[in-house]
Amino acid sequence: MRKSTIYLFVLALAVAMIGAIASAGFVASAQNSNSSTTMTETPKPKPKPKPRTRKPKTAATTGDAATTAQATMATPKKTGRCDPTQQEQTDLSGTYTGKAKHGTEAAQDATLTITGNNFTMTSGSETHNGRMTAVTTCGYTAVTMMMGDLTPPTPSPNPPAALPAISMRAKKMGDKLWLMSVPGEKMSVSFTPTGGSMKPKPRKHRSTTKKTEAAPAKTTP
Repeated sequence: MRKSTIYLFVLALAVAMIGAIASAGFVASAQNSNSSTTMTETPKPKPKPKPRTRKPKTAATTGDAATTAQATMATPKKTGRCDPTQQEQTDLSGTYTGKAKHGTEAAQDATLTITGNNFTMTSGSETHNGRMTAVTTCGYTAVTMMMGDLTPPTPSPNPPAALPAISMRAKKMGDKLWLMSVPGEKMSVSFTPTGGSMKPKPRKHRSTTKKTEAAPAKTTP
């Protein structure tokens, strides 16, 4: 009985040792398999970064730049003491006598009376009324004249045509006034004082003579 017990104990111990050795070998083989698998795997290449694409400028930005450029080009530049952006209302009030000319007709004696923005021109038996405005910029006086009755017409289905406006330039010196249509104006109208011309007189240049210095007289010893 005692021998059989010892025999069973030894047998169980041997089975346990064999099982432990077998499990240790299985773990070692699994580790070797994992390490070999890790070594055989090749690293995957990193993806290349995508190139950045520049966004085109929006139409609004381009339009703003074009508007700024046009505004800069349209703005007149100041030259010397003259600032073309400064305009001054000019009062041409007064009574002037001279010659009035319209189109190809002969010039006739006329009297022009200006009171504020209203004017009356009398030539022979004809009298013309209207309104005018004058603005001076850098010494240049621009005038807009409208001839005819300026009373607002009565509302009707067929209103009358608008009064014609004439673009002119003016020059005033003392009690004399010159008026002349600007180039490109359809209606050719002018008013010049008697014996006066709007063209500037040419300047006379004085001739300068060099003074000759007299040579000193020679003295004999």
